[in-house]
Amino acid sequence: MNKKRFIIEMGTGVDQHGQNITEAASNAVKDAVTRVCLIGLLELVEVNDPNRMYIDVLVACPRPGEVDTDEVLKALPFGRKEIKVVEGGMIVHGHQAASMGDKSDEIIVANAAVTVCIDADRTVIRS
Repeated sequence: MNKKRFIIEMGTGVDQHGQNITEAASNAVKDAVTRVCLIGLLELVEVNDPNRMYIDVLVACPRPGEVDTDEVLKALPFGRKEIKVVEGGMIVHGHQAASMGDKSDEIIVANAAVTVCIDADRTVIRS
């Protein structure tokens, strides 16, 4: 396979209440993909089936071992998906509200880089 990057988009996600690392990571991926329209894949590169795209997700967040990667990948509507989670992001101390499910005053911040790739050997580029 001759995997070539088509686009890279960054996103930030936050979970203000509940201290859910997976929620913050999912929000970061959603943030990244909501700013991108992949029309070039359809009109210039002739990727007729969006599931032929390869999508690599890198998430940086506190406590990466707590992330449910399958849940985070649900933020992507299609594609052949892979995810890597690393230490990063940030924890900000806010207000603990038991009524909102808080276990502490932590606000969880995660960052994501979403890279969409194609297999250049199996893709026709229009001239």
